Amino acid sequence: MKKILITAALSLAVSPLMADEGMWQPHQLPTIKKQLKDAGIKINPNKLTELTEFPMGAVISLGGCTASFLSPKGLVATNHHCAYGSIQFNSTAENNLLDKGFLAEDLSQELPAAPGSRVYVTVNVSDVTSNVNAASAELSGLERYKAIENTEKALVAECEQDAGHRCNVVSFHGGLEYYLIKQLEIKDVRLVYAPSSHIGKYGGDVDNWMWPRHTGDFAFYRAYVDKDGNPAEYSEDNVPYEPEHYLKVNKDGVDKGDFVMVAGYPGSTNRYRTSAEVKNQFEWWYPTFRSTLQEYISLIEETAPESTDARVKYASTLAGLNNAEKNWGSMIESYAKGDLHARKVALEKNLKAWLKANPKMQEKHGDAIDALNALIQENIAEQERTLRSWAINRDTLTGTAARLYRLAIEKQKPDAEREPGYQERDMVRFKEGLKSMERRWDAEVEKALLKHFAPMYAELSADQRLKSYDEFMGIGETFDAEAFGKKVDAMYAKTKLNELETRLEWMEKSVEDFRQSDDPYIQLAVATFDEKFERELESKERGGKFQELRPQYMSALIDYYKSQDKPVYADANSTLRVTYGNVKGYSPKDGLYATPFTTLEGIAAKHTGEEPFNSPQKQLDLIKAKEFGDYLDKDLNSVQVNFLTTLDVTGGNSGSPTLNADAEFVGLIFDGVYESIIADWDYNDDLNRSIHVSSAYMLWVMEHVDNAHNLIKEMKIVD
Repeated sequence: MKKILITAALSLAVSPLMADEGMWQPHQLPTIKKQLKDAGIKINPNKLTELTEFPMGAVISLGGCTASFLSPKGLVATNHHCAYGSIQFNSTAENNLLDKGFLAEDLSQELPAAPGSRVYVTVNVSDVTSNVNAASAELSGLERYKAIENTEKALVAECEQDAGHRCNVVSFHGGLEYYLIKQLEIKDVRLVYAPSSHIGKYGGDVDNWMWPRHTGDFAFYRAYVDKDGNPAEYSEDNVPYEPEHYLKVNKDGVDKGDFVMVAGYPGSTNRYRTSAEVKNQFEWWYPTFRSTLQEYISLIEETAPESTDARVKYASTLAGLNNAEKNWGSMIESYAKGDLHARKVALEKNLKAWLKANPKMQEKHGDAIDALNALIQENIAEQERTLRSWAINRDTLTGTAARLYRLAIEKQKPDAEREPGYQERDMVRFKEGLKSMERRWDAEVEKALLKHFAPMYAELSADQRLKSYDEFMGIGETFDAEAFGKKVDAMYAKTKLNELETRLEWMEKSVEDFRQSDDPYIQLAVATFDEKFERELESKERGGKFQELRPQYMSALIDYYKSQDKPVYADANSTLRVTYGNVKGYSPKDGLYATPFTTLEGIAAKHTGEEPFNSPQKQLDLIKAKEFGDYLDKDLNSVQVNFLTTLDVTGGNSGSPTLNADAEFVGLIFDGVYESIIADWDYNDDLNRSIHVSSAYMLWVMEHVDNAHNLIKEMKIVD
């Protein structure tokens, strides 16, 4: 295991950069120091490589979103939509915190976040490529997959001997490099403040990915530890975590042209996928799966009407589904207008020609492109079965029973030999997942979804379906919807898995207990396990081949890019990255220019009194009276609400702190414009724009609308 030297230049990083493209690992930043300084950074870029120093020590992960510490008492700022699940978890139809907002005026009023909520502070990153390669050399398929998995588990087990930390091995460049990420895991997370959704989600799905935008997408958590300062489960005796570093909040926000950067945990991008993968994703997978999502959304809305407890339970699910549906629609549209596939084809043609003209490179990389494409075609052949099985596999009770039975099987093995997700390190998360089902599941909704989508699964040929599932559910050559519906109703009537205590009890049951059970969903899990496991092994066999071929292709591509002085950064993979740029508008179409700021007056102009444009009356009165307080932007003659930048970000960056040239907090990133959604696959400097909520608007809402004076006093405000 080799610890990264933060002063070392990464061999894969090449200058000069093109525009503001790139999601950079912190230790790469010294290699692009000139570009950062040209863009306007004032602090020394070398400081950004120190994960435990300022400002990187203040940037944290929520395990799906990013956040940051804004006070010495563990106050955490993130997006409203990142805290949405916790707000929803604490809501009922009678006490809907999504609708009215929430503010804890002191520590005693803070609410436990949704089960499974975490704050992760990255403390170390180590290069473990040699460890993984040594274990998997000369292997292929399933053997390679298992060798890599076992090596990763051993590295993680050693790392987690340091109590209170969570460790993971993450691959970069498709498996060309592997890094061990060590994070402090804070388990007691509490909801502190969230404005009403009429502010935090203003514009809703209508405005999602759109500009101009007027959304106050922010909320606050607090991290707690035990009295000795160590991570601990929720307890009334716990105390606020005291981070070594937190960000100063600049109350003025930003000006046009300002340097800005974001440090965060972007989820995933696909910038280095092949032409075959691009064509399939945009011409088959996205369009086909999108229609399924649309049906899924409609069914939930019909079965769980507005103002019902069921709708509150599915609020977070619907938000995610609507976001994905709109996201994919935009990407399909952008792809049709552009030439992404043609450029990928040209790239591969040029890469092959370059290899042919360079015998040493040809010898080094061989037929990496053709071998990878052949494997990709195998994967594509499985996708229709995957899609048609998707909906029935999302049935919550079916999935819960299957995971519980798998746990019983895995617990028969030594901990080190168990499947990831079923080791002792995973048991707290496992239990919290069972608990969170209480406020995110409704029987009538689940039954309606299963009955609706089962016919789509039944359209698969018999050899593509699960024989064991068909036998148990009574699915024959001709699908009988009425009989299937009665079977589902009977199973729901008899099962006890809808009861929390029952679910928790099954965590301790033996394999024999499962086989003797009369619970229909437990019986289904037992009946289908062997066949599902065989398919799992087939998938891992193919996964092991990808782990061999993808790095070979990426190695060839990187050498080719280096020969042309093009920038090389790894695709996003939920690890800490830094991206930089400037506050800047854009021209989405001929004859139209979008300025980089929106103001309070825009909120009032959009107000209709109906969702999603129903701003709180208090806010409208303040806007009309021009009560801007200390947050007036003289150039705008108002308070800036949202602003645009050229930053290169993606999902997972949500909640990332936007920092100015001095590393002061000036806002939160929460979205991108419609034209830049395809940035997960392609980067366009002219159209790539990210949307941020300004610190000025956050503070204005906190002070003038919600009277969150206690939190403002807690933060260090500068101008």
